Amino acid sequence: MKFIRPNNLARAVGALALPLAVAAAWAQPTQPGRAPVTESEIRYQAGGSPLEGIDMHQDINPKAPPMTKAEFDKARQIYFERCAGCHGVLRKGATGKPLTPDITLGKGTEIMKVFIKYGSPAGMPNWGTSGELNDAEVDLMARYVQQTPPTPPEWGLPQMKGSWKVYIAPEKRPKKKENNYNIENIFATTLRDTGQVALIDGDTKKIINIVKTGYAVHISRTSGSGRYVYTIGRDGRLNLIDLWMAKPDNVAEIKIGLEARSVETSRAKGWEDRYAIAGAYWPPQYVIMKGDTLEPLKIVATRGMTVGDQEYHPEPRVASIVGSHTKPEFVVNVKETGKVLMVDYRDINNLRTTEIEAAKFLHDGGWDVTKRYFLVAANQSNKIAVVDSKEGKLVKLIDVDKIPHPGRGANFLDPKFGPVWATGHLGSEKIAVIGTDPLRHKANAWKVVRMIDGQGGGNLFIKTHPKSKNLWVDTPLNPDSKIAQSIAVFDIRNLDKKPAVLPIAEWAGLGEGAKRVVQPEYNKAGDEVWFAVWSAKNQESALVVVDDKTRKLKAVIKTPEIITPTGHFNVYNTTHDIY
Repeated sequence: MKFIRPNNLARAVGALALPLAVAAAWAQPTQPGRAPVTESEIRYQAGGSPLEGIDMHQDINPKAPPMTKAEFDKARQIYFERCAGCHGVLRKGATGKPLTPDITLGKGTEIMKVFIKYGSPAGMPNWGTSGELNDAEVDLMARYVQQTPPTPPEWGLPQMKGSWKVYIAPEKRPKKKENNYNIENIFATTLRDTGQVALIDGDTKKIINIVKTGYAVHISRTSGSGRYVYTIGRDGRLNLIDLWMAKPDNVAEIKIGLEARSVETSRAKGWEDRYAIAGAYWPPQYVIMKGDTLEPLKIVATRGMTVGDQEYHPEPRVASIVGSHTKPEFVVNVKETGKVLMVDYRDINNLRTTEIEAAKFLHDGGWDVTKRYFLVAANQSNKIAVVDSKEGKLVKLIDVDKIPHPGRGANFLDPKFGPVWATGHLGSEKIAVIGTDPLRHKANAWKVVRMIDGQGGGNLFIKTHPKSKNLWVDTPLNPDSKIAQSIAVFDIRNLDKKPAVLPIAEWAGLGEGAKRVVQPEYNKAGDEVWFAVWSAKNQESALVVVDDKTRKLKAVIKTPEIITPTGHFNVYNTTHDIY
């Protein structure tokens, strides 16, 4: 595991005559339960926030260093482009340390300049010495973080309804499928930087349509019937795509907040396509909508008390949402408070919610193979929380390794331990394998039964399929380009054996670029695995299809339209939560 450390921190501190004891204290994590930050985690969190362009009020703080409005606005833009993902919109801290005036004013401008320029062993990037910020910008940011944090505007029902558009009303949509596509084998592939999703025919490997969506779509989810695809952009824009149309395209859209990551639909029998739900990073809330039009019906704030210390948090972001297949319930995971909300949607005017205390910094997760138990990563607490959706309670908190990031995780039958679910980690090379069968394999249930070594840290997604004997693990955020451009594949029948490493990016035959290989995804049949080879917007990217049985290259999808591909989601597997 590699930590980002400044090369010249001690020398810089000495040059500025700062007490080393103060510098050492500032370098230590201050929030309980949070691990040091790895380079992979910084890469993951440091993407720009869509709030960078939102107007915010400057509150003049007489104790803070003076800033003109132009300076304040420039610094605010830099903060939301580079810092908000780690430190939070209100600078209360998340992955990174709190940067509120009660802390920063006591440090002063010169100390803040040192740590912004040179970084810290706790994981602060060396923004100055890396060349990302010049000395004037370092000074600007050192003064900015001593100001009162500006608060972005709220986004309520009037704003949602003002953004809501229905392009084709439900009664005017097809009454039956109007195309010849094998809809269950369509892939929805995020074209991150163009604000689009490519719908790709999994049978022919040809693009069906490029659909305009929100910026940097984080996830695509299908409706319970498999007819609709819902996409959520980081800018809070939610799009509804109808796959029954002669040429599948948008039929409705809405903006549910100013920044978002999660969307889901009602999946319980008899409730398919009835409701959609989306969660926002800002404002911290979720909204329930009509599933076929996206009309907003119910907005619920997630601000509240954290687990454990029970301190009020003004910015608990909705990290992920899954829908129960067995009863009319959404599972809403609130990041900073560490709470899992079981939201019963049978009567949204009299909403019943079961609040389950898990652990701070909840992120993403998935169902076990029975779809009774939900396993979610509390990533900065280095734990997996197990929730029993039938009983509506926490089963266990399981210690894993540094910064688990399962995506939805991977379910398979371990030859020794029975049914298991696995997660990789952003902060280490470890793959944690957890027993999930409390009936027939009680001794193995809800504990790590194996800890396997992969290629390295920087994992985002891990995947298998009920028909496969392979376990695929990506490492797109590893700082070693060779590791980031390849994939590790394990034989489930012999997990003690080292993985094979496949040069996916090399197989793509691209030119210059990062060529990070991300998110293995199976086709419906379970005999192909698709990978995104992700480079910059001005460089060539591709999708690579591998034969699951032979592990050989099967196809490369490479056209000028495939720009910055990241996540891709097979309709059948997404509808039925197969992973």
